[in-house]
Amino acid sequence: MKAVIDTNVILTIISKKSRYRWIFDYIIVGKIELCVSTEILFEYREILELKTGSVIAENILKFIFASPYLQKTDVYYNFNLISIDQSDNKFVDCAISAGSLIISNDKHFRSLKSIGFPKVDVFTLDEFDFEFKSKISR
Repeated sequence: MKAVIDTNVILTIISKKSRYRWIFDYIIVGKIELCVSTEILFEYREILELKTGSVIAENILKFIFASPYLQKTDVYYNFNLISIDQSDNKFVDCAISAGSLIISNDKHFRSLKSIGFPKVDVFTLDEFDFEFKSKISR
């Protein structure tokens, strides 16, 4: 399974105490393939440094770069499907290019549910947890 994961979700799933830690653990073992673009990686670095400090941010990014389950995705077209917050479009464009779903708790992504083309599947953490936890673990 391929997933583009919004920064707010990355912050939630990296904690060993998080009830959603299973998602990060599944990325580690390759049950979930993390799809990222250069823009997403820059945002991860910026926000992780701000929220966790430079050492933890650097360790997480080193893991992401070293992971054989990372799909580095080049985005050649900007669809601009989210008009409310243009900065969210980097996740949408990456998901379309990678053929993956998006996991985000950001309400701006809800507008994608009403767009017929290109179709992008978006899940909140709770929705993803409910829908996929038991399916992926098999």
